[in-house]
Amino acid sequence: MTKRNTQQRRHAIVALVQEQGEVSVDALTRRFDTSEVTIRKDLALLETGGLLLRRYGGAVALPAEMVGADGAGVSERKLAIARAAAARIRDHNRIIVDSGTTTRAMIPLLGQKRGLVVMTNALNVAAALRELENEPTLLMTGGTWDPHSESFQGQVAEQVLRSYDFDQLFIGADGVDLARGTTTFNELVGLSRVMAGVAREVVVMVESDKIGRRIPNLELPWTSIHTLVTDDALPPSARESIRAHGVTLVVAGADGN
Repeated sequence: MTKRNTQQRRHAIVALVQEQGEVSVDALTRRFDTSEVTIRKDLALLETGGLLLRRYGGAVALPAEMVGADGAGVSERKLAIARAAAARIRDHNRIIVDSGTTTRAMIPLLGQKRGLVVMTNALNVAAALRELENEPTLLMTGGTWDPHSESFQGQVAEQVLRSYDFDQLFIGADGVDLARGTTTFNELVGLSRVMAGVAREVVVMVESDKIGRRIPNLELPWTSIHTLVTDDALPPSARESIRAHGVTLVVAGADGN
């Protein structure tokens, strides 16, 4: 089946879920004359994109409280940032994908990449990667589970990362201090710094409304950041401030430009 037909099937699944409220894997398998494995991959990718929720044996529509004002589970800003970040990844790259909703939004876009090696500390990112049609080589950090960030942290994870080198790190942030760098509510920042240390390019993915937000815990200083990807609501003064740190600024519009 061509990629075009795959996308058409996934669009049709979303339409069915929105219309019926619930669909089953068995019914979708019969409707689209394909395998259960293929349908489960579809549902996993659509859930990662914030378009539905998987349930045992099928999927259901997003609850109203999880749907944004524009009707989408993942904001257009996050999707625009995810598209711009994914465009920086080349076939056969070795990348790290940190935990977080913005970084996770990029995962469905990696299905068209060939020969990727992906390290992550997040179970939901790992699960989404396993469902890609061009499944990358998946590496997990292991370590101690941190419920705040919903990811593995700690010395074991840091030791595993130091055993590798990577082309790129994709990481989010709770806030961006224009003077200091990325900031976080989480006091566990050691792993993020090790990630940055083993990657040739550190790509921060963050929505513009978090830029200028000062949070006590410094995660990555500007000297550790190569590229920042955000949306086009970022004001000109903030753009100038970021570029002044020698950081490549990528401003993603909702139209993909």
